[in-house]
Amino acid sequence: MEELKHECGVAMIRLLKPLDYYEKKYGTWAYGFNKLYLMMEKQHNRGQEGAGIASVNLTNEAGTEYMFREKAEGKDAITEVFSRVTEEMKGELLMGHLRYSTTGKSGLTFVHPFLRRNNWRAKNLCLCGNFNMTNIDEVFRFLTQQGQSPRIYGDSYITLELMGHRLDREVERLFQEAKEHGLQGTDITDYIDNHVEMANVLKKTMEHYDGGYVMCGLTGSGEMFSVRDPWGIRPAFWYQDDEIIALASERPVLQTTFDLQVEDIRELQPGQALIVRKNGESKLEQIMPAQQLSACSFERIYFSRGSDRDIYLERKRLGEQLTPAILKAIDGDVDNTVFSYIPNTAEVAYYGMTDGFRQQGFNVRTEKVVWKDIKMRTFIAVNSERNDLAAHVYDISYGSLRPYEDNLVIIDDSIVRGTTLRESIFKILDRLHPKKIVMVSSSPQIRYPDYYGIDMARLEEFCAFRATMALIEERGIQQLVNDTYLACQQELAKPKEEMRNCVRAVYEPFTVGEINQKIVEMLRPADMQTPIELVFQSIEGLREACPDHPGDWYFTGRYPTPGGNKLVNQAFVNYVEQQLKR
Repeated sequence: MEELKHECGVAMIRLLKPLDYYEKKYGTWAYGFNKLYLMMEKQHNRGQEGAGIASVNLTNEAGTEYMFREKAEGKDAITEVFSRVTEEMKGELLMGHLRYSTTGKSGLTFVHPFLRRNNWRAKNLCLCGNFNMTNIDEVFRFLTQQGQSPRIYGDSYITLELMGHRLDREVERLFQEAKEHGLQGTDITDYIDNHVEMANVLKKTMEHYDGGYVMCGLTGSGEMFSVRDPWGIRPAFWYQDDEIIALASERPVLQTTFDLQVEDIRELQPGQALIVRKNGESKLEQIMPAQQLSACSFERIYFSRGSDRDIYLERKRLGEQLTPAILKAIDGDVDNTVFSYIPNTAEVAYYGMTDGFRQQGFNVRTEKVVWKDIKMRTFIAVNSERNDLAAHVYDISYGSLRPYEDNLVIIDDSIVRGTTLRESIFKILDRLHPKKIVMVSSSPQIRYPDYYGIDMARLEEFCAFRATMALIEERGIQQLVNDTYLACQQELAKPKEEMRNCVRAVYEPFTVGEINQKIVEMLRPADMQTPIELVFQSIEGLREACPDHPGDWYFTGRYPTPGGNKLVNQAFVNYVEQQLKR
């Protein structure tokens, strides 16, 4: 219901046969680009602010272009970049990227891939990724202390410069090695191009980073690589046969594009890199030691496509596990209750929820109560009218329940800011005059910012946090805020690796139910009469439904990396200081 913007999707293809093989077999020189296009369209859910593609041709002669890139902004960016593809751009190495901004930085400058040019093929580097780094300030200092002067302060650009620097060193190492072998002229160049060890480059680059990432790249000499963070926060899947090697952020993308079974596809493991050499040989290499697995649970709840076999079943379980809490909220009156969902990402959890009731012998009544209309354009209206128009993004099915007799249970995948509930959903649902509205979230209360790739950075964005602050004030325990503020400041004075998340303390005096009740008070429209109750997934329920994805820092505040603890402490300090200024 409340759109969360996720940092990015990636797609890579390495054609293992000569280019004319694909033209003869599939009838088009654009076979690789057609597959890349499909992979990107199937990941459109992961980024709609911009898109970019890159290719490398291994056989183009000196004096002709061999490394190509196209980028575009906007929701139609994929179509736009592929409309510019010409036959001269064909190559054995292909890479695509879809972007959502997590830093608020927009514009074509910040759309991936990023390209670093050089007259030596092996020193050309094209980079894209699904990532957000928590310690870009530290990496920036590292670069400047070496004498570099990056032109842009951003994690993508700085990563390009750092990795490019390490690639330069690798090429120079090989240059000296070739000289020692007695090679001269273009034989040196050929030696370099055929012996680049991307593992050396990646180890020397990624050791500096704290964050969640899948980093992908191409070099002008024909190296292709993708590396996953040591905690496994962000996902990546890959496949290989005798014609292609392909990698994507989501497994169903590969299944659909190449007509594969689940068993055909492998997941890139934490700290691991998939590296494809110029000659097409591939290998997996451990770039960094794997840390405690913290694969993102929100990927399972919301971000990834629900068509994945395991995600589909997990989302159904998330809905099914809520059955007892919902039954309690409607006082067991299933006969006089209508069940529905807010489209579209909560639909699978909705099936699980209704299955849960049927398994207990209930004959549930289901209706499509809420419809989402196209995004309404409010640019003509003045501010007061704009809010009213925005409230009509959603509409209802009139007559879908019996006024004043039926309860209405609506499930969504998450309740984050609460703005859409307050400004739109609750107002339109009230027009149906249900006896009671039970608003259900298949995820637990979101209490903490994410710093690994999702646009949730400030504590005050979350309705659970705002409700907790209101409860603290109501009960006259503001000293808790002061104590937490001081504790956060003390943590920030420590080395990052020693910091703990002090913000967790503000939630300790309150039950989930107490915070739920306060959220309802804050989000209920002033003229609304229908009773509202919130039901959230429990932490235990989340872990039971998604046992292989324990990254639950959004809900528990248990950040997997030191940078997460640092940034959440800083976020609380910023919140308190802003409140004091007001």
